Amino acid sequence: MAEIAWNNLTSLESFKKLQSLKDSVSIAKELKAEGAAKRVSEYSIKMGAGLTYNYAAKAVDGRTIQVFKDLAKEAQLLEKFEALYNGDVVNTGEGRMVLHHLTRGQLGKDVMAGSTNKRAFYVEQQKKIAEFAEKVHSGALVNEKGEKYTTVCQIGIGGSDLGPRAMYLALENWAKANNKFKMEAHFISNVDPDDAVSVLNSIDIAKTIFILVSKSGTTLETLTNESFVKEYIKNAGCEVSKHMIAVTSETSPLVKNPDYMAAFFMDDYIGGRYSSTSAVGGAILSLAFGADIFDRFLKGAAEEDKNSTEKDVTKNAALMDALIGVYERNVLGLPTTAILPYSQALSRFPAHLQQLDMESNGKSVNRFGKEIDYVTGPVIFGEPGTNGQHSFYQLLHQGTDIIPLQFIAFNKNQTGKDVTIQGSVSQTKLCANVAAQIVAFSCGKDSDNPNKFFKGGRPSSLIYGEQVTPETLGALLAHYENKVMFQGFIWNVNSFDQEGVQLGKTLAKAVLANDMEPTLKAYAGLLIK
Repeated sequence: MAEIAWNNLTSLESFKKLQSLKDSVSIAKELKAEGAAKRVSEYSIKMGAGLTYNYAAKAVDGRTIQVFKDLAKEAQLLEKFEALYNGDVVNTGEGRMVLHHLTRGQLGKDVMAGSTNKRAFYVEQQKKIAEFAEKVHSGALVNEKGEKYTTVCQIGIGGSDLGPRAMYLALENWAKANNKFKMEAHFISNVDPDDAVSVLNSIDIAKTIFILVSKSGTTLETLTNESFVKEYIKNAGCEVSKHMIAVTSETSPLVKNPDYMAAFFMDDYIGGRYSSTSAVGGAILSLAFGADIFDRFLKGAAEEDKNSTEKDVTKNAALMDALIGVYERNVLGLPTTAILPYSQALSRFPAHLQQLDMESNGKSVNRFGKEIDYVTGPVIFGEPGTNGQHSFYQLLHQGTDIIPLQFIAFNKNQTGKDVTIQGSVSQTKLCANVAAQIVAFSCGKDSDNPNKFFKGGRPSSLIYGEQVTPETLGALLAHYENKVMFQGFIWNVNSFDQEGVQLGKTLAKAVLANDMEPTLKAYAGLLIK
């Protein structure tokens, strides 16, 4: 493999070519032209697990795509991905490898950390979780009263909550409809005590297993909520050690803590926002649905990872999505992206992607700590359709800012239940809304009444498939993880640290220790009596 060069975006000749193509494509003209169906067909990429990425309603054409190919080659995007999954220290800020892809498959050579084969390590943790989940489901492991556990509750924050919560909610109805539902799951994340109290008052403590997720075993918010939970367990007349397990590092103080009946391991090579396919997501998903369902989820992610190694940009969905996003951000000057899943199963998926994208690429210095002179990650937001249509779509259609849109849709719902109203079922109406919105955003609508005039030219993409299943969910997750990774490579930033998250934590500890600067002390005085 050729030697890898890490260069700023503005130093690349291909990026200068891309800038010359600004506003060169009319989406409405492309879609309204004779042969629009051909464009919709040609501007599609097959993803893993039966998903398809369609970008026909994006402001790109053959010229743009050719420059994308040049940019991908000049920036060595596929070579950088290969270096990452082969164990190079890509997280320069923390001096670490980046190994979340290894949790779901081996894309390249063996990756070693000292004498430890990391793929074997992740497989071992998955196996241990599967064995533990089987004991719980079979009744081989029971509470102090000899009763089976019926509920699982994860205590964590950030990546230890958002990803696993979104994945659980995405599969809950599917699991119930397919006889795969094992245990109800809940989540406690906010240090606001109302969060913990609300959850704890709604569940049967005696039949609940709590999963404390903390890599260091010292996260302030998580340990605060741990104390809440332990108090409730004791007040319910139960033994703490019969109700708590940990997902943590091998060196964590939680490992030898007698309050925990089991510990499963994560490591420093997987960031929280990338941890849904590790033990962080594996423990709760395996307990909620069964280890076989978690395995299917991993296989879907592995399929999409494989697709992301495809050298042809027009066959690599994550790479194409990333390049279009950079074009929109850095050439067209569009600062925001909306994620719009037309599936209730994905109700919390935009919240997870918000962290994934904004925590990864919300950077203003490059990989070497030098300030950069171009914009990086966009603001991410979103809600499920059709709810969003009755909320913020007014701004999306007629606001002064153009906001790129990413629709996600499926042909079938998860429950198999539906009702016919006015000649069509609800799912058909849902899919019709997706198609109508894409056309409306792209083509707009003429009117002599300014209030009813829609300019159009609002770019969107669509990821679609048959149904939200473990496999399609895994592929969807991996697509966005890899898109964010490729964009970080293009912007020459480190997508795998998060110093902006650490500052607030440090200052909060200073307030609690009363070791504050005058300005901080003044604000603390307003809030803490």
